[in-house]
Amino acid sequence: MTDFHVAVDHLDPDTLTASSTYLGTVDQDHVDEVKAIAALETTERWVKDHPRQPGAFMVLRDDGDLDVYVPTNAPAAPVRTPDATTALTAATFAAAASAPAAPAYIDGVVRFGDQSIGGAMDTPNNPPRMTWHTTESPTGKSYFYSVAAYLIRVGAEPQVIYDPDSDLLGQFGPLTRSGRALRNDGSRRTNREGKVNIQVEVLGRAKNPWTNGFDPAKKPNYRKLIAAGRAHGIPDAWPAGKLAATPSSPTKRDRTTWQTKGGHYGHSQVPGNDHWDPGAIDTTIVPGKTQTVGGSTGGGTAPSKPSTGTGTTTPARYKVTINGLAYGYGAVGDHVTRVGKALVAKGFGKHYTSGPGPTWSDADTRNYAAFQRSLGHTGKAADGIPGESSLKKLLGSLPTKARPAAPVFEPFPGAAFFSPGRRSPIITAMGRRLVAEGCSAYAQGPSDTWTNADRESYERWQRKQGFTGAAADGIPGKTSWDALRVPNQL
Repeated sequence: MTDFHVAVDHLDPDTLTASSTYLGTVDQDHVDEVKAIAALETTERWVKDHPRQPGAFMVLRDDGDLDVYVPTNAPAAPVRTPDATTALTAATFAAAASAPAAPAYIDGVVRFGDQSIGGAMDTPNNPPRMTWHTTESPTGKSYFYSVAAYLIRVGAEPQVIYDPDSDLLGQFGPLTRSGRALRNDGSRRTNREGKVNIQVEVLGRAKNPWTNGFDPAKKPNYRKLIAAGRAHGIPDAWPAGKLAATPSSPTKRDRTTWQTKGGHYGHSQVPGNDHWDPGAIDTTIVPGKTQTVGGSTGGGTAPSKPSTGTGTTTPARYKVTINGLAYGYGAVGDHVTRVGKALVAKGFGKHYTSGPGPTWSDADTRNYAAFQRSLGHTGKAADGIPGESSLKKLLGSLPTKARPAAPVFEPFPGAAFFSPGRRSPIITAMGRRLVAEGCSAYAQGPSDTWTNADRESYERWQRKQGFTGAAADGIPGKTSWDALRVPNQL
């Protein structure tokens, strides 16, 4: 009989980074009981097998955590290492999110982990596409987080995860970089096909299409997702045709179509892959009909008439980001008040009824549109939403969001970070500190790849710190990590 290592993965509610608590080992009887309980119709727990580690499985929990079971004799799961330049720091995140015409991030999205998943696209001159998956799990807010923990654990993150029940939308990385949710087609890296390949994992099951009963008009985050795809130039088309309705349905995975035609694809339609998700979703909903809403494209709701700057129609209601600061309807901050006061000072404050404030309103948009027209702008260039040129003329210089100073020491990346095969300069820096502290178990190195030598060295450090028993298992915890003072790798 096989024994299993057991751990619980948890996503920190503030940072949304994964940490793992090791609980020890259990026997086959215990595992059989866990799976039997999960198979009951009344349970809120669901088993998901590890896609690349035989015998390993995880249990999705309704509280958002993830139970992890790995055979003690299982080989290490392969880890596809992100490109070194993929990770976004707090200092670079604003820049990555500041292109409203083709955003790297969707406004209001939940951001999981360090946003380091894939890398640059292999064929950026090929057409853009969006690839749809289903998680083969229940829907709902709690599972949104436990499924995210699962995708992080198995190293199969898309760019986007979406729950059609709660309308929660999350990103594991920027839309402009590759995901890790597709298999390669021979030497062709399907994750990196096209100008963009925005992969979306939707909570649900292929056998019960998630679009059944789905109303986009009630799902603003879904509409933001579709609008982001259109902003990247993804056509409202399904080039590979009809989606598979059952596992045995004929499925077209034509390489020429995939490589040369932009649009929407199902996981089932990607060459080199054998899944049949997302099932027969309604392609009149995904992506739906293009409609213009406040200067951007979306789906599922009736459009507002764009502003002409006269005050007689609905003003533009979208936001832009300039130097890390948001401008436009709903933006909040002292920088918004500063714009309003500058407009009043220049004689463009007639639409205010109570003076400029920190929240951008329709009055700000109408006043700004009048200022833009005074500069000679017309049409969309005078819709009341700032551009860099007009904002600089109004204020004299462009405000910049204060960037937090990089920490002197590397923040604790979470216990789940230290898994077999993980590669990172953080691991090299950690190893050097362990050597400096006289805790080396290295025959050579340290290197940037997590190995048993790293684990043994770290165990020596934990014991030096006074930890014993299960607390000295060689897997870094926050207390011992902070005490090690690993230099920051930014």
